[in-house]
Amino acid sequence: MLVRVAYVILPPSLGRHRRVLAAHAIAQNALSARPGVIQKAGSHAPSGDAAPSADSIVAAVTRAALGYERRPARWRRAVWPVLPAVWGLKLTPQIGGADELAFDQQMAGVPAAVRAAFVLRHLKGLTDSAIGEVLAAAGVEAPKAAVRGAGELGPTEDSRKAILLESGEFDPCTLQARPSDLSRRRFRRRGLVGLAVVAAVSLMLVQSGSQASSPNPAARSGTGGAPLDSASLARAVAGTWQSSSRMDFTVWPVRGNLVDDRGLLERALGAWAHSGTRVRMSAAADTPTGPAARPPQLLYAGRVDDAEVVLLHDDQRVVRYTEADGQAPELDMARSDNADVTTAAAVVLSRTARHTRFLLAPWIAESTTRDLLEPDTAAQPLHVTDDGVTDAVPRPALTGPCSNWPAMQLRSSDRIAEKHAFVLTDLGDLLPVHLTYTPAPNTGPPARQPREATSSAALVSWGHSACTLRALHGDGVRAVNNWVFSTQQLPENAGQATWLCARADTWSGPGSVAVRFQPPTTPSRDPGVLLAAVRDTSHCSRFSQHILATTRWNAPSGARYLLAAGSRAVTRIEVTGPEHAEGSGTTLAVKAPEGSGETVTARLSNGGTLAAVR
Repeated sequence: MLVRVAYVILPPSLGRHRRVLAAHAIAQNALSARPGVIQKAGSHAPSGDAAPSADSIVAAVTRAALGYERRPARWRRAVWPVLPAVWGLKLTPQIGGADELAFDQQMAGVPAAVRAAFVLRHLKGLTDSAIGEVLAAAGVEAPKAAVRGAGELGPTEDSRKAILLESGEFDPCTLQARPSDLSRRRFRRRGLVGLAVVAAVSLMLVQSGSQASSPNPAARSGTGGAPLDSASLARAVAGTWQSSSRMDFTVWPVRGNLVDDRGLLERALGAWAHSGTRVRMSAAADTPTGPAARPPQLLYAGRVDDAEVVLLHDDQRVVRYTEADGQAPELDMARSDNADVTTAAAVVLSRTARHTRFLLAPWIAESTTRDLLEPDTAAQPLHVTDDGVTDAVPRPALTGPCSNWPAMQLRSSDRIAEKHAFVLTDLGDLLPVHLTYTPAPNTGPPARQPREATSSAALVSWGHSACTLRALHGDGVRAVNNWVFSTQQLPENAGQATWLCARADTWSGPGSVAVRFQPPTTPSRDPGVLLAAVRDTSHCSRFSQHILATTRWNAPSGARYLLAAGSRAVTRIEVTGPEHAEGSGTTLAVKAPEGSGETVTARLSNGGTLAAVR
């Protein structure tokens, strides 16, 4: 628990590997420190030579972790290294799901004191007054402000906050190991020789098992160095998914007519292990490209469009190896950690300038294609072979006029969910992107989760927005949600406008948003007026569910209006500046000339305030 507390407080700028080592060092030092030393760390420390209390040790850990943000290089001042130290491996906690990654991003954007207050409240169960005492003793100048800031982090439910903190994403004691950068290690080796002689007695050397630079052509494991061959590949049997609680790539059966071609499989493993000059390698954004840490799972091996294709999976990535006549072999990678029934529903087997061919998950019962720019046109059947390979599906055009936007509409087996259909589209990576929709607020309960983009309203919304997906091509996007956060009756009986926040979540966690205003005169394929575009943000996610946006609008009479709209929890909107106006509800319209410089804020149902997104 102490190591986890330190890990969460430490600055994310250290990187996960250094945070892990620093967190262990902090906890070890706090536990081994003399009582007199611990007494300086917090007001709960014992006096004299009595054994330190649990509270005093927590205070010492908090103080030491906060010190890294004020003096990030303090731990490197001494020539003699501190323990633990690791050489040759990168240690990282387990990769969490989309919720954990978004929460980690949110924590990275606040000061260390706020993270400390959050973890002390939800992991240690301290009261606000006790947290303030610990922070004040640790040298925090405004402990009360830090406690208030901690209350605004994470989901609204305290139980959910504790669950997130207790997940593997924030557990520096359950770790994944991978080789460090071998070329950089060789470059630094000469300069480290002298230091190694001095520090050899205290360093805990962990030699990397990777043999990625070995001249042996056989593929080697990233952990033990033992040669991998086709016999070492994991293979799920047909029907595994029907008795599993996991719907991801681990339950895909092995398919294809070349699954017993040992030479092809070993060439694929060798390419992944070495990826030398003979192999053209590409990877989706933020995808690690190192060798597998253990024997991967074989998903597919067969001939597709005059090429031999092998699909492999190692719990974190999907890897495609392709051999085509007269061309260098290709290796493509994409992250797949925490995939689910929709995001593990298809993998790109082959792609040309005009078409894509997919391998579908075994739980797909029905496959169709549709043009998102034609929401009123019915989906067309998509033929799939017995091995799960689709016919060629048209690709969205990335340049020139955006005249159509092909997508797949798939339906999962009734064993998973009755009539569960969803929409995927190709944005250039190995895994297609899941498109969802959150409808406008109404008198019913809020839609807490995005809905599948298969309803008439969802398809009309995506008919407006589909062409904006061009900007996300090749960005490692996992899912895009169109959220209609407000609708507004315009002045002078000009009709109803729509306020939309489109959020794109990546496999690595960070997301981007585009906020748009769609007046009733917006053409069917027009996305509307772009009001804000923000990268690396939690806006419009479950961790930032409130939004306020503004725009200028010309009424039919020629009058100029300032319009404002907020999401469901907005109870009042106020305009201050040259023009002053306020009103209850989620929308407001006030006559205001261009450039008059008003400030718009909103009041939330929980008493908080909200500024307009920029």
